[in-house]
Parts: sequence; C-alpha cells; structure tokens
Amino acid sequence: MAALHAKVRPFKTLDLYPKRSGHPRTCARFRCSAAAPPRPRSYSVTILPGDGIGPEVVSVAKDILSVAGSHEGIEFRFREMPVGGAAIDSVGVPLPEETLAAAKESDAVLLGAIGGYKWDGNEKHLKPETGLLQLRAGLGVFANLRPAAVLPQLVDSSTLKKEVAEGVDIMVVRELTGGIYFGKPRGFGTNDKGDNTGFNTEVYSASEIDRIARVAFEVARKRRGKLCSVDKANVLEASMLWRKRVTMLASEFSDVQLSHMYVDNAAMQLIRDPKQFDTIVTNNIFGDILSDEASMLTGSIGMLPSASVSESGPGLFEPIHGSAPDIAGQDKANPLATVLSAAMLLRYGLGEENAAKRIETAVMETLNRGFRTGDIISPRMTLVGCKRMGEEVLKSVDSQKALTASL
Repeated sequence: MAALHAKVRPFKTLDLYPKRSGHPRTCARFRCSAAAPPRPRSYSVTILPGDGIGPEVVSVAKDILSVAGSHEGIEFRFREMPVGGAAIDSVGVPLPEETLAAAKESDAVLLGAIGGYKWDGNEKHLKPETGLLQLRAGLGVFANLRPAAVLPQLVDSSTLKKEVAEGVDIMVVRELTGGIYFGKPRGFGTNDKGDNTGFNTEVYSASEIDRIARVAFEVARKRRGKLCSVDKANVLEASMLWRKRVTMLASEFSDVQLSHMYVDNAAMQLIRDPKQFDTIVTNNIFGDILSDEASMLTGSIGMLPSASVSESGPGLFEPIHGSAPDIAGQDKANPLATVLSAAMLLRYGLGEENAAKRIETAVMETLNRGFRTGDIISPRMTLVGCKRMGEEVLKSVDSQKALTASL
C-alpha cells in the first residue's frame, strides 16, 4: 500500500490543504498533547452517488468516512446532490447548476459512478459522461492521481503470473482537463468527397504541461524517485511539446530519475514488466487508457481509488470503475475502491493523514480476515456482498487503537 501510505505534503503548484475559516490547516494535520480534547474539526463534503452501483458504494464509503473521522476528532457535513443519469432523469441535465455550486462550496467531493445503458442513445449534451467532464472542468481539477498497487492478499487475483504481479506499486498522474477530450475545434462535418467526418483536437499549452509535470515530479519525489513520461512524440506535435517541457522541468528535480516512453510501448511494458514503473505522467487520453490497464494488474478495477486535485478549491475523489449497471441494486458491487477514495479524500483533500491511514488499515485487515466480494473471490475466502463488506471494514475501523500522527 505504499502508493496510498506515502507521506503527503502540499505540492508546490497545488494548495491541497486550503485554509478554512476557524480551522488552521496545521491543526488539521498534527495532534498536540493537551489537557482538554481538541475541538472537532468540521468539513463539508458533497456526495454525488450518481448511477448504477454508485449509490451503493458511496453509501458504504460515507459511513466509513464518518466513523473514521469520529475517531480522529473530525465531523462531516454531508450534502447529497444528483449528477449523471440520475440528474438527467430528475432535472433534465447531467450536471445541474445547483450540483456544481454545492461542489465548489464544499471542502471535498466524493463521487460514486455515472452512466448506464439507459442513456447511451442520448445526444452528447445529455449523456451522463458529459456531466462528469463538466464537473472536472468546473472544479478545475487538472491532476488525476491513480494508484495501482498489487496487495499481497490479492496477488493471486491478478491475471498475470504471480512473479510478474507481486510487488507492483504504480502511481499514474493523468492530466485531466486538457487534451483531446476538451480541445477545439471538434464536431462533425463533411469532407471534399462528401463523406461524413468526425474530428477532435489534441492540444496542450506549455503552462498546462508544466503544471501537471510539476505535480508528477513531486509525487515521484515522495515515492521511489522515478518518473516515466508517456507520450507519442514520434508522431504528434502535442506530444513533442509535452516531451520538451517535461524534459526542461527535470533540471528542477535532480533527485528524480526521468525517462520517456511512447504510449504503445508503455501499454506493452505495463504487462511485460510492470515493476519497472514507479510514477507515470501522461496526457488525458493516454492516462485514461493506461490507468485502466494498470488497474487490471491488481486483479480488479473494483479495488482502485483516484484523487483529482486543483490548484485551489475542493478535490474530486472517486473509484476508477464504472457504474456497472448489470449488477446495480444486487448487493454485488465491491465498495473498496470507493472506500479507498474516501481515504484519499482525507489525505489529499483535507490533510487528515491519521483518518486516511485508519481507513486503509481497516481495508487491509478486512482482506486479511478473508472477506471478498465476487470480483476478487478466491478459494477458502468468504464471499460477501457490498453491504457486508462495508460492515466488516467498519468493524476494523472501530477496533483500531488510536493512531499517532507522524510529523
């Protein structure tokens, strides 16, 4: 769990722990001896259950977040808002203005999942996924952190040979608000032969590349000191600029070993020898694909959390899995990716390291006790559903001794 347990300090380019009135951030991070118990720290969290299994897994994570927080003197004020398909059904748009406003006003945002077959035929502006893109843009969350660590308890769940998967611990740093998903011009047209066309634009500015690269260098510096920048600089001009800017910044991080790799080779190397990677930084579309590939090294996409952070303001925390409409409402979903996203919310969004560790330790203890959802089940383990898994993690949260903050 090194990817999740690494000590975290604010990135130079990011105010990950913005000051809240009445709650100095230094007090939020460190516990001091005192005769009287400290006044509870209070945070506002916007909850976006979304679609499919989203409401199920978010409900579990919310309960665990509350209990873990209570053990560390933290109080949460939750506000639940619609997004995605649920918002389309209720108010006619995938991201209501009220939802975005609530998210911006909060200290952090916890998202379940969006999308489903029901809305696949909708026009683009009425697709659930459009709401997610609008949410990311509205919050300005440009840096997406996606850890992919193969846990010892789940190494046999990986589709790779044990000797290949064992010990894998990767952090993918994905640029989230630029590139081909947002670039213009985009749309549909007709070429000179009369054929219908569809087109998108892959575009990055030097400043967009610099800010995500700085985040990645800082992440690598706090891990094992290796950063691999993934691009397609042999073909794409946007990637040529990407490589140039990342290389220029490397001089500011002499303690980090920088390498470059073309995206097609990186996709192959993730399967052939994943342990060669420590931290990966890449653009929006390459990061989307490679982080999903990396997730399967761990055995299940249902285990992996993510954090999306901005230069200031609330972060967005969500599991990387989709809405899984085929199992929605059947108590089959694995809630652990969302639970671990709640831990990342505490660490990266609020600077509450103790509470984050409490949740991560509880997840490990629950797995050690042999509880598994269907996606990670193996012989001699106990098969449980979403609710029961949450209950077992809660037991582990409650059973832990008080954690001592590390300076």
